[in-house]
Amino acid sequence: MYKILGWLVLLFTLITTPAYAVENRGVVTEILEENTEYQKIEIETADKEIIIVENNSGILANNIKYKSGDRVLLEMSGDAEGNEFWIITDFERRDGLALLLIMFIAITVTVARWKGVSSLAGMMFTFVILFIFVLPAISSGENPILIASVASMIIIPVSFFMSHGISKKTASAVAGSLIALVITSLLAFIFINLTYLTGLSSEDAGMLSINREGMLNMKGLLLAGIVIGVLGVLDDITISQAGIVNELAKTEKITKASELYTRAMNVGKDHITSMVNTLVLAYAGVSLPLLLMFVDNPQPFGKIINHEMIAEEIVRTLIGSMGLIIAVPITTYIAARLMGKK
Repeated sequence: MYKILGWLVLLFTLITTPAYAVENRGVVTEILEENTEYQKIEIETADKEIIIVENNSGILANNIKYKSGDRVLLEMSGDAEGNEFWIITDFERRDGLALLLIMFIAITVTVARWKGVSSLAGMMFTFVILFIFVLPAISSGENPILIASVASMIIIPVSFFMSHGISKKTASAVAGSLIALVITSLLAFIFINLTYLTGLSSEDAGMLSINREGMLNMKGLLLAGIVIGVLGVLDDITISQAGIVNELAKTEKITKASELYTRAMNVGKDHITSMVNTLVLAYAGVSLPLLLMFVDNPQPFGKIINHEMIAEEIVRTLIGSMGLIIAVPITTYIAARLMGKK
């Protein structure tokens, strides 16, 4: 969920910021000619100008065929003889993204009311920290681990209190999240080194390292990604457990800290059971194309999981899951001590 929220805020900024406005847009009005490898397309631009574009895609894996009504992005190009012509660079997706974002905000506010508004405010704050502080700092060559740790120490208390208000429940969740995050960071550091991960297993990471001429600490970037990934889900886990303790503490029959902890952990164990399965499926969904590459692989399973691409995903999944599981008893204990009778 944290990734979805982050990307939605980024999309909102890109969609509504004039600096990112796309000028060369158009709508396909007619397909004039078409065969297996070629299309001749009539397009009406945003300025109501009619242009003719040739889509000579050839036989490619990503061969795209356009049809009437498609909204596209255009760019002026030229050949070696100096002749200029329009080409289609991509589909225009901003309208659909804007509609999706509006629906998300509307549903959040309608269902959660003022808490939905405060959660959106917390989300915006997290976005600001990530894109104004974290990414520029890492991009400039600062230590990714240090930057992610500092950002986490800022994001957790501010976003939690903005979203859930100032209370013992929120304070317990903040404390539990910070402790769990420290443990997760240590586990990630240990096992990234123990499994000899370089952070360069993906094509994107390799290209980034080349573009920055080795200035980025890719292993540190991998660890920072694990920390920030866990950070997003900790809110749900810790607030839920602190909320359970809070509700139990309101009853007259359950007031002792030890009993509050025991009762809340009975629910927490169910939470952990469902969470583990959810996390595995979530990570599998994100890595589905990668997993499909190994379905028909003739190599033994033990050799397949030894590939860095696979090992990195395993480490990311298991370390993140352990961090979230650890957060349950830690937060429950802190909340029970704060809300129970001494």
